[in-house]
Amino acid sequence: MLYVTGDTHGTFDRFKEKNVKKLKHNDTIIVCGDFGFIWNGSYSERATLRKLSELKFNVAFVDGCHENFDLLYSYPTKTWNGGKAHIISDNIIHLMRGQVYTIDGLKVFTFGGGHSDDIEIRKETNSWYPQEEPTPEEVLEGVNSLIAHDYKVDYIITHEPPSSIKYCLGLETSHRLECDAFFEQIKKNCTFKHWFCGKCHENKFIPPKFSVLFDEVVSLTDVIKHAK
Repeated sequence: MLYVTGDTHGTFDRFKEKNVKKLKHNDTIIVCGDFGFIWNGSYSERATLRKLSELKFNVAFVDGCHENFDLLYSYPTKTWNGGKAHIISDNIIHLMRGQVYTIDGLKVFTFGGGHSDDIEIRKETNSWYPQEEPTPEEVLEGVNSLIAHDYKVDYIITHEPPSSIKYCLGLETSHRLECDAFFEQIKKNCTFKHWFCGKCHENKFIPPKFSVLFDEVVSLTDVIKHAK
């Protein structure tokens, strides 16, 4: 089965929760960005990654705003379930931008990245990476991936919400990203069952088929119940 949750920020507690303990061998949980377990390469971080690698299910994630992209991009890029991915370990997978994966028989389009609201502070502490913001090349790859699938997927998972969803949530929309217009195009023209995103640190359903997630863990086979 396939599950999705919001930002983890390098905290293992999410994987101790009751709903996560239900996951079985070959199940997959996808984190909607700000994974945070690949940040400084410290001993404690490596120990936590070992704990994640010992889980019986797959831990996949799109990148968010708070990642060490230099370290993340140092991992090998391989094909995983039909799309390009960074393979951290046998069961820890970074789902790259603009890819379509077939997971548990479901087509999942992913597009990480975004804009740090705390960019000035992070620049001062040398913890900001320009790779957090999507590029035109990544958007083009996303377009080509969706064209190859006739703009039909089952689920969309991003870190940033589409601009129109940010407006519904009362979030700041003045900073423009390369992917903003693309996301609105997907929202209008792509056939999909549900769109999940993170970043907002809240759990909220936005009709008809959008959800922002933080600490909630959702089974995609139960997504209609979740939407209600």
